[in-house]
Amino acid sequence: MTAVTSTPGSPPPGAPTPPIAIAGDPAGATGHLTAPIVLLGDDFLADLADACADVRLDPGARAEASRDWWPLAMVWATDGEVGQVAGAVARPTSVDEVANVLRLCNEARVPVTPAGGRSSVVGGTIPVHGGVVLDLTELSGIGEVDGPSGLVEVWAGTFGDAFETELQATHGLTVGHWPQSMSLSTVGGWLACRGAGQLSNRYGKIEDIVIGLEVVLADGRVVRTGGQPRQAVGPDLTQLFVGAEGTLGVITRAWLQAFPAPTHTARSAYGFSSFSAALDAMRQVIQRGAQTAVLRLYDGIESQRNFGVDPSVNVLLAYDEGDPLIVDAGMAVVADACAAADRLDDSLVETWFGHRNNVDALEALISKGFVVDTMEISAPWSTLDAIYDAATTAISAVPGTMAVSAHQSHSYVTGACLYFTFAARVEPAERDGYYAAAWDAGTRAVLANGGSLSHHHGIGLNRARFVADALGDGLGVLAQLKAALDPNGICNPGKLGLPDPFGAVRWPAP
Repeated sequence: MTAVTSTPGSPPPGAPTPPIAIAGDPAGATGHLTAPIVLLGDDFLADLADACADVRLDPGARAEASRDWWPLAMVWATDGEVGQVAGAVARPTSVDEVANVLRLCNEARVPVTPAGGRSSVVGGTIPVHGGVVLDLTELSGIGEVDGPSGLVEVWAGTFGDAFETELQATHGLTVGHWPQSMSLSTVGGWLACRGAGQLSNRYGKIEDIVIGLEVVLADGRVVRTGGQPRQAVGPDLTQLFVGAEGTLGVITRAWLQAFPAPTHTARSAYGFSSFSAALDAMRQVIQRGAQTAVLRLYDGIESQRNFGVDPSVNVLLAYDEGDPLIVDAGMAVVADACAAADRLDDSLVETWFGHRNNVDALEALISKGFVVDTMEISAPWSTLDAIYDAATTAISAVPGTMAVSAHQSHSYVTGACLYFTFAARVEPAERDGYYAAAWDAGTRAVLANGGSLSHHHGIGLNRARFVADALGDGLGVLAQLKAALDPNGICNPGKLGLPDPFGAVRWPAP
């Protein structure tokens, strides 16, 4: 794509939100993981300061920058631990500085962990070998906006809520990407993990929204990809980096598709006697061509927890926004597909909107000693019932499990996303073991019944051990791409199940 001259601007830089307090003094935090550590010498640190004007060496700042929203790492924080502590935090304010840091680290064989809002829930931004955390949050702001084409240039460190507020207020546009982590996450994070927003049925996942990227490779080269509505110039290099979780290079800027801000909304709610029947209704809606922005289904446990209904009721919420003719036509399709269900009060949709981005409960439960997490996957419509039954049964059977539930949050012509939640109470020394066992049980059940490993949270460290099963020989192809673009393996090592030149990360412990 043609280079665009632009510098970071409005909205101004934001700051990551800490997931939970580190017990004691953060400066004294220690690493929980067992993995070889790359120490940074004085000469390297002097060169790093020349490469990037803002380098943080304070122990407390390094500990805070070395963690994300992975629920298990939040458990470790209650013991004064983080996954691992970085040797330095570099905070570039330009693409040149990003390139300088990567070039230096590549030459010195020092691992680099890119981080933005650090909202990963799978350990994606934990610097498992120490090294340098590359904090991209200073690269913030909207660049050029092509209104007639609906193209928006945005810097990777821009936080989601600030981005949408500015885009709608100044330009009358929306990208439509609304993850639960909206105020915690950055645009670069959305792209790195191949994320999904809550309105994805209407606007698509981030891989549908992105048009082009600017990426800095391990050796400091800056490449730009994409930029056209559609093109046939070899493989789509943009999609090569979307979902790569910083293992192939560092995303610094993106060009996203935008839509006119919506002028009309509609909503409805229904109660089904079975999860299976509601899934079938959702399938009918999507396959008939209705792109209703929100179609969310909660099983009986989650319906009671979130909406106070009888646990025999499976609540389905529908919401859409956009052009009145299209919205109303789509909602008519929803009503027809849900004709056999009970019509519930539309206010349930507003109840969901009121708490859809609330993450306070996670910190509260972990602080009380519970182990809590979510596991989202995707699968064809024909296998969803079997996966729902198999995964909930498998996780329930792990000793210590108190509750398992699920909801369906994103629908496609060929299938959908199931989002499982589980909670347990075990002895403190058993928390790591329980967590690994629950994930093993649930993931094996999903893969055995034809589901995917992840729908939108990505792989990170937590799911890395399953990638070989999920990709088969494809993992070897991915490893070859990694070797070609990052031959010294400095880019976010230990993630995505890729070979790690710095040594194995012993988690879960054998």
